[in-house]
Amino acid sequence: MMHSASKKAKRFTQQLWLLTVVLCLFCPTVMASCGKDTTAQEADIPVGRKVTEIVKRGTLLVGTTGDYRPLSFCESDGTYWGFGIEVAKEMARRMGVEATFVKTSWPTLTADVLTAPQLFDMAMGGITITDTRKETMLMSEGYLANGKTILCRASESDRYKSLADIDKPGVRVEVNPGGLNEKFANENLKHATVSVWQKNEEIPSRIAEGKADVMITEITEAPYYVKADRRLAAPLLSTPFTHGEIGVLMARGQEDLLLVVNQAIRQMKADGTLRRLHEKYGLIYHY
Repeated sequence: MMHSASKKAKRFTQQLWLLTVVLCLFCPTVMASCGKDTTAQEADIPVGRKVTEIVKRGTLLVGTTGDYRPLSFCESDGTYWGFGIEVAKEMARRMGVEATFVKTSWPTLTADVLTAPQLFDMAMGGITITDTRKETMLMSEGYLANGKTILCRASESDRYKSLADIDKPGVRVEVNPGGLNEKFANENLKHATVSVWQKNEEIPSRIAEGKADVMITEITEAPYYVKADRRLAAPLLSTPFTHGEIGVLMARGQEDLLLVVNQAIRQMKADGTLRRLHEKYGLIYHY
C-alpha cells in the first residue's frame, strides 16, 4: 500500500511539473524567460497537445543514430547506450514516461524529423545546434559543448598542428555521410583527399590500421576512441576548429514539448545530474 501511494504521489508531482511548464506557452513573461521567439498562438497549437499525447502513450519516442560513441550507440542486440541515451531516459523519467529509441541516420535525420506521420517525438545523440536546422525545425538549449577536431594515428600526432597541416595533398581524410563532419570537410579541405565511409563507428579503426590518415570528428567523440585504442591520438582536442553545442531536435508545432525539454535540461544542470553524466562518460562540463 505504501509503495503504491508513493508511486501515485511521484506521478502526481511529475504531472504537476509538466502542467506548470506547458502553461508557459500562454504566459508572455515566462515565455521570454524561456528564450522563446514563437508563441503558441503563432504556432497555432493547443496547449500541451504533444506532451499530453506522450504522457497518454506512456512512451517518449527518441530518434537516434546509434553510431556515435559515447553519445549514442546501438549494440547488435538492439540495446542503446551512451551519454545522450541517458539524458533522454532522464528527460522521459521526469515526464513520468519511458524512453523508446528509434533508429535514424545522419543522411536521413532531417527527413525523418519532418516526415508525417511522425517516426519519433524528438531526436538526440550528437546533434549540433545550427541556424540551418532552426530554420525548419525546433532545437532545444544545449546540454553538451561540442567542436570539430581530428583523430589520427598516435605515431603521426606531431604531424598535425593545424587545419593547414591536414589540408595537404596526400593526406587521406575520412568522414561519415550526411552530417556536419562531411560538410565541414568539404568546405575546409581543398587539397587533402576527402572520402566518405558509411559507418561512422568503423572510421577510427580504419585510421589506426592505416587505411586513412585523419578522421574529422567532434571533441565529444574523439576522447572515447583515444582511450579505447592506444594507436589513436587527438592532437588538436584542446583547440577545436569550431565551437558549438549539442541539443534536442524536433519538428515544429511541438512548442509544448520544447518547453518541457528545455526545463528538464535546466533542472539537470541545476541539480547536478548533467555534471554526473558528463563525468561518467569522460566529457568536458561547460555549464
